Amino acid sequence: MVLTSVGKMVELQKKTSGIRNICVLAHVDHGDQEYLINLIDSPGHVDFSSEVSTAVRLCDGCIIVVDAVEGVCPQTQAVLRQAWLENIRPVLVINKIDRLIVELKLTPQEAYLHLKNILEQINAVTGTLFTSKVLEERAEKGTESESISETTPGAEQIYDWSAGLEDTDDSHLYFSPDHGNVVFASAIDGWGFGIEHFAQLYSQRIGIRPEVLLKTLWGDYYLNTKAKRIMKGDQSKGKKPLFVQLVLDNIWSLYEAVMKRDKEKIEKIVTSLGLKIGARESRHADPKVQLNAICSQWLPISDAVLSMVCNKLPSPLDITAERVEKLMCVGARTFDSLPPETQELKSAFMKCSSEGKAPVIVFVSKMFAVDAKALPHNKPRPLTPEEIAHRRELAKQRHAEKLAANQGKEMAEKPQSENSSEVTGTTGDTKGEEQQPTGQAEIMTSKAMKQEAENKESFIAFARVFSGVVRRGQKIFVLGPKYDPAESLHKVRGLSSQCSPTNDLPLIPHMTCCTLENLYLLMGRELEDLEEVPAGNVLGIGGLQDVVLKSATLSTSPACPPFTPLNFEATPIVRVAVEPKHPSDMPQLVRGMKLLNQADPCVQVLIQETGEHVLVTAGEVHLQRCLDDLKQRFAKVEISVSAPIIPFRETITRPPKVDMVNEEIGKQQKVAVIHQTKEDQNKIPEGVQVDPDGLITMSTPNKQATLSVRAVPLPEEVTRLLEENSDLIRTMEQLNTSLNEDKKSHEINQKTLDRIKEFKQKLEQNLQGRKWRNAVDQIWSFGPRKCGPNILLYNFEGYKRSVWQCLGNAEKEVSKYRDFDNSIVSGFQLATLSGPMCEEPLMGVCFTVEKWEIHKAGEMLSTSGQDSGEVCSLNEHQESSQSVTKSPEKVSKQKGEVLLADCYGPFSGQLIATMKEACRYALQAKPQRLMAAMYTCEIMATAEVLGRVYAVLSKREGRVLQEEMKEGTDVFIIKAVLPVAESFGFADEIRKRTSGLASPQLVFSHWEIISSDPFWVPTTEEEYLHFGEKADSENQARKYMNAVRKRKGLYVEEKIVEHAEKQRTLSRNK
Repeated sequence: MVLTSVGKMVELQKKTSGIRNICVLAHVDHGDQEYLINLIDSPGHVDFSSEVSTAVRLCDGCIIVVDAVEGVCPQTQAVLRQAWLENIRPVLVINKIDRLIVELKLTPQEAYLHLKNILEQINAVTGTLFTSKVLEERAEKGTESESISETTPGAEQIYDWSAGLEDTDDSHLYFSPDHGNVVFASAIDGWGFGIEHFAQLYSQRIGIRPEVLLKTLWGDYYLNTKAKRIMKGDQSKGKKPLFVQLVLDNIWSLYEAVMKRDKEKIEKIVTSLGLKIGARESRHADPKVQLNAICSQWLPISDAVLSMVCNKLPSPLDITAERVEKLMCVGARTFDSLPPETQELKSAFMKCSSEGKAPVIVFVSKMFAVDAKALPHNKPRPLTPEEIAHRRELAKQRHAEKLAANQGKEMAEKPQSENSSEVTGTTGDTKGEEQQPTGQAEIMTSKAMKQEAENKESFIAFARVFSGVVRRGQKIFVLGPKYDPAESLHKVRGLSSQCSPTNDLPLIPHMTCCTLENLYLLMGRELEDLEEVPAGNVLGIGGLQDVVLKSATLSTSPACPPFTPLNFEATPIVRVAVEPKHPSDMPQLVRGMKLLNQADPCVQVLIQETGEHVLVTAGEVHLQRCLDDLKQRFAKVEISVSAPIIPFRETITRPPKVDMVNEEIGKQQKVAVIHQTKEDQNKIPEGVQVDPDGLITMSTPNKQATLSVRAVPLPEEVTRLLEENSDLIRTMEQLNTSLNEDKKSHEINQKTLDRIKEFKQKLEQNLQGRKWRNAVDQIWSFGPRKCGPNILLYNFEGYKRSVWQCLGNAEKEVSKYRDFDNSIVSGFQLATLSGPMCEEPLMGVCFTVEKWEIHKAGEMLSTSGQDSGEVCSLNEHQESSQSVTKSPEKVSKQKGEVLLADCYGPFSGQLIATMKEACRYALQAKPQRLMAAMYTCEIMATAEVLGRVYAVLSKREGRVLQEEMKEGTDVFIIKAVLPVAESFGFADEIRKRTSGLASPQLVFSHWEIISSDPFWVPTTEEEYLHFGEKADSENQARKYMNAVRKRKGLYVEEKIVEHAEKQRTLSRNK
């Protein structure tokens, strides 16, 4: 219910110091005072952590709600991490304390220890985040000091072994009731309090100052009643802590009185507290109703939470410089590397000014869909008396006209019916019948159009104003995530950085101009029209659906950089293909998927090469929500959904030392393996040489080039390092491209170079040994998509080019390979994008090109009409260039043109295809394995259902990592890993088997090699005895591989019917 008018809200919006933008990471009631509280609720399920990210970006503070029984869950840690990354201040509400009394039957002393333990766990998470930040800053300072000491000769090297943690004050970061940033509550019973409430209450009774009580109510303090003094060391002296004695004992006694229906005691409590309880509540059969009536008056939760929010959370004016710099620096760029005009905008952020000259800066964190009928201009409004009178007059007038028309029609029809013939009468009838359906069709069409307009979804941008005043009808720049202010300022230098979107600007990439059509005040489900919104407020903006996809930065200044992208905790991993049940509905489905993609910040919509429309979601719950939205809101058609498309990765391993029955592989096994590989080699086409150690040698179809490629598995640490640094590898690739094209890109800042150097050092540490000698310097490319977890090395003479060009230690390549090296890299990219087992991407594989011979070095001089394949050798090139008779400039120009033409010609294509095939054969020469995506699974369950949880996990190929009992309860916390392929329906099965006493939380964790070989067949006598001649026991890797191959339409080697003559009923043989 809206407690104040829109006019009052608009007044409060102008008072920036009284604004609190907060997000609740669970639901909580709130009150209303002379503060404007913009409260954003967000779902608690781990699948919807993207919604938390969108809310956190717009806020200055957040309320973290923790269950008093369950304590710190994985989602609590994720939420704290998101708040930390966005530099917003959290406060804590420990909810459901009533469960400690009613369900767990804890004593006040036990409950105090339990609450203390929860606080310690939450503070431990905060401490970990703080420590990592300090150590990171310390490391950065260390690298800076090292570079200074290197530049200044004779400087003494002094080592400081302290971590820097002792000097940094972190006391304000932690949650403590005496800081006023913790509220203890039971939302269902309507009560909540901070200890300052009891400090004020007891200071009058005991006669101790409230400041002293506030510091001692929480902690190891007790009250010496004789001396009327507060003493320390309650546990050592066996005394009750002050918090138990003065706070918890009273709450426990109230619950006990109400639950046991002790009327005398209840009346005594109500009278002493000065409360008034209605007769209906006191007579109610449910004791919870009476409890709620007493508690909500005695300790109203809304007052406690509201006072904590107003006193402890910052206003938009208190935004920190660190947060501003973090928002303005995209990728690896530092604040100092931004243009001066951009750096000046920092003061506008800090002032949060609503002056006319202040630049407007707005961030849109998400687009959300609303029914068009819910928009203010489409809502039915009550009519004024004048409008009612006017409508009445119009209705009377229409009625009179209708009566007059009917009377005239009757008078005209009478003489006509007497004198007219039957034929004309019938024709007149048919005309009337013809005219009637036409009128009905028009009515139906207008109704359909009206219904379509009513059912239409409108998109509203969920945004916050960081600077300036946003006005309806204002023109503003929309800045995409790749927008570079330095580039645009260079183009509009003549117009200056103060140019507005109304000016005619040159075309600037990733920047468009739009008009803000409507501004809305978001009041829960209700929307109210606004004319302008000052800085520091959260608002809805209409009319941006054509220029903003999911999130964007809006500004009136082209110097404004795009904000850093939102950080999503959940990784989209679950894929399904969707299609309409009726093919004619395909346009509606495509339109609906576009709308869904815009409305959900985490979902991804893809169209595969096969033409399938694929949804990629964060988990099973998220998938179901997306499908429901698609069916009921966006597409409004019946759809068919495929079974989940499980992602896999392909890799290779070292040859095994033991066979499938755990016996050491001996000579017999080796003979069998060689025999088996010989059979496999027969399948390899002619012209491909396979060495015993796995080196593949191939020539291009025109025999002009020969390649030798070897595949080696990468160490796990290197694969993990490549995955973690994919963004840095992408940045390196961009820098190398600009260097190769001789573009003067923006200057590489020192921080990025330091990160690249550190990345290189880590690779060198992990790639040690004889076979990895100089491997890091010889890295040619990463793949797939030039930033994946696979490496391409070159190990042949006459070529020097690596991915470390951006560090400035590489010379420009001028050898005969220069024009065709991109073809080799492209072939490697294609090979790593789809492996030979089931066309899935590769992971953790290193390909080494050990030989690359170009037999005829690009003799494409087709001056005499010769065939393009016949080219002169490198020596002939040198001789011709040394010739005095020919002009050297003309010859070099002609050759340059020819080589340039050929690097995009047929020879280049043959090199790409040959490299791709060589990589695939090199993989097949080594033991191949599938890698499955894995979830980490955390389950809370009681002891009686533990066995059933384990049964479900083992059935689904899960593996338990850890099991521990939660202190003070009979609840076990089980940590396990589970393949994504086996996770569908897992949560439902767990709940069914445990009668709802256990529920899992699944979060994508890592990729793991499936140990079984998908191509394994028995070869030794022991294996034949153990597995049988056919070895048809279920092979998990082969099952997954065949399922993927079937889905992709690839050949699957399996027999549909075996031993057909034995397919008969058993009853005949009796």
